[in-house]
Amino acid sequence: MSFTNPPDDVLRKLLTEARTIAVVGASSKPHRASYGIFQKLLAAGYRVIPVNPNETEVLGQRAYPSLKTVPGKVDIVDVFRRAEETPAIADSAVSIGAAALWLQQGIVSDRAAARAVAGGLVVVMDQCIGVTHSFLQIPRVIQ
Repeated sequence: MSFTNPPDDVLRKLLTEARTIAVVGASSKPHRASYGIFQKLLAAGYRVIPVNPNETEVLGQRAYPSLKTVPGKVDIVDVFRRAEETPAIADSAVSIGAAALWLQQGIVSDRAAARAVAGGLVVVMDQCIGVTHSFLQIPRVIQ
């Protein structure tokens, strides 16, 4: 599969319309990249849900062991896991009806992308959601 990330207008629409972002691999450890991005997304006004079976909460938000256990609608599934784990995460993102699968910078999986695209999701790979949010100057989310 020859994959290209969506153009800026698609990313802008996705980040502007999203209200809830599940961060798979979120950590309560401040030195982790997932912690910093989690904090940035919260500050931007999103409902941010940590998904990590090894955490009980991240920045005051209750953690869930899997995407399938997250209550309510999830718009974007933002992933901080190894590439080989992402195809199963893509399947879960499709099954919960997410709008997008976002694989953080350094994470590339053509298998995950193919599964998510086949399930109707927008896919972003090897790109930081926090950097993209800042670059596109997305306004604060109003819940």
